[in-house]
Amino acid sequence: MAGTPTLTVVLDGLSTAGLNTGCRHGVPWYVAHLGSQIVAALAAPGRSLTDGLADAIEHVAESHRECDLGNPGTPSATVAILRENSDALEYLVLADSPVVFDGDDGISVITDLRVDDVLPDLKAEVEQYETHTDQHRTALQRLVSAQRQVRNTSEGYWVAAAMPEASEHALSGTAPRVDVRAAAVMSDGVSRLVTEYRMATWPDVFDVLRVGGPCALIDTVRKTEATDPTGRRWPRYKSGDDATVAFCQW
Repeated sequence: MAGTPTLTVVLDGLSTAGLNTGCRHGVPWYVAHLGSQIVAALAAPGRSLTDGLADAIEHVAESHRECDLGNPGTPSATVAILRENSDALEYLVLADSPVVFDGDDGISVITDLRVDDVLPDLKAEVEQYETHTDQHRTALQRLVSAQRQVRNTSEGYWVAAAMPEASEHALSGTAPRVDVRAAAVMSDGVSRLVTEYRMATWPDVFDVLRVGGPCALIDTVRKTEATDPTGRRWPRYKSGDDATVAFCQW
């Protein structure tokens, strides 16, 4: 996560499942550098979020051209951005890290779930095994290997990696500043409390954030996951995914 008083950026690095990426730096390095580059690119007033993300992806790619950026598993991340200006809130979502608004008309969720439509048979194979088993690990590697072949293609889904044009496939728009009371920008490791575990509603999420902040919400996610450590009730790729949330209110 990175940001300024008027800008929030949440990135979620994609799992490599232990497969080769063609990069000596790794996913954490990529996420850290992409976040700082996005903040720098969007420092100039009036710069569109799409253009800023494209520039950031290009700058990070230039910084490690010695790596095999053509590898389909090159380090990558989902992106969620929220920026405040005088009369509007601008948002951009690339993949499944959502931006959620709590406003006068209720809850609005902006997320890109194209990845969910890709390779359903391989996903089902992963979900039939408990986490931390050899069968689960092998099935996950098969899924991730196949996902890489359609990642950042018109037949698949889009994430930030080494192709600046991926930003053109993000969901972006604006919300009137006056209509929004609060917003949450998060990784899917947090949003799954609502979308997959169904142990809370979005109003519940904002209630927790207002009282206890992001730490309280993440703690709720972890306590929920602890009741199902091997993924029997909620089949998933790992017992607990990376969880990040930024809470903004006016």
